[in-house]
Amino acid sequence: MRTALIVLAALAAAVVVDLVSGVLVRRVARGRYSWLLEPLRHACRRPAATVLLVATLFYALPPGPDAWQRYLRHAILLVLVGVCAWLVIKALHVAEAVAFSRLPSDPVTSRRVRRARTQIRPVRRLTVAVVTVVAVGLILITFRPVRLFGLSILTSAGVVGAVIGLSARTALGNAFAGIQVAFADGMHVGDVLVVDGEWGRVEEVKLTNVVIRLWDERVLILPTTYFTERPFQNWTRNEFRVVGKIQLHVDHTADLDALRREARRLVESSPLWDRDQWVLQMVDATPQTVVIQVQASAADGASAWDLRCDLREGLVRYLRDQHPQWLPRTRSQYQP
Repeated sequence: MRTALIVLAALAAAVVVDLVSGVLVRRVARGRYSWLLEPLRHACRRPAATVLLVATLFYALPPGPDAWQRYLRHAILLVLVGVCAWLVIKALHVAEAVAFSRLPSDPVTSRRVRRARTQIRPVRRLTVAVVTVVAVGLILITFRPVRLFGLSILTSAGVVGAVIGLSARTALGNAFAGIQVAFADGMHVGDVLVVDGEWGRVEEVKLTNVVIRLWDERVLILPTTYFTERPFQNWTRNEFRVVGKIQLHVDHTADLDALRREARRLVESSPLWDRDQWVLQMVDATPQTVVIQVQASAADGASAWDLRCDLREGLVRYLRDQHPQWLPRTRSQYQP
């Protein structure tokens, strides 16, 4: 009967606290903190009520001489640790969502926004992992045999510790590399990268891997250690505008002024050009041909890729149809 009364009292207290907290949050949320208090109460309502209920049961149930009372109190303690971790993890998810909602919706306008989006999610995942590990550790130390075994492993460099360290080396390396990538300011979510000759946009930066959406809609998933150990190109580290370039081999007799006029016409008629800059230059010369390079800027990596393809196609068509004598050819000299 006493246990039943304790359970009923705990349930009533949880309901009362939930109702009172709801009223207080609604009143306070009318001000400038509604963006934080409303989602926090909505997400943490059930975990908080569960923590209150279990904590009331734990502290109201006195330790008795019987074994079943000790086991029941121990089980309630384990549940209390688990629901406390659940509450903290829920609060961390709310903090991440609120942080994302407070950022501008268009990440192109600010590099700081892209950097914040890149850093917030790995930090939340790391803190969730830390909370989970701490909760598991607190649960284990309540068992005396496991606690003694854990202390013996922590205080000695035994074989078990070496095996665990070797098995977790790759996972821990990727996790620390994920934190390094997030805060090293080398790339952000939304950046355009060139990796192993493939270019794409960063979709997600996790603790253990980076997800890149390639130009042909393929998804490239690389471990975070790749970006700490190997070089890569970031076309949009400081801004989203990308300068694309193409190269053509033409004959030495080609008129560069005519080619420049045609390139200008193609660039200015393209909707992909951002009206910022373009140039046609001779960048190299070989015994058989000269190398012409055209550079033109676009708003982003995808537009720059399409603009390069259009310019290359237009100039090749112009050479083939209007001036086929300017195409590369091999000369030979006959001497009797």
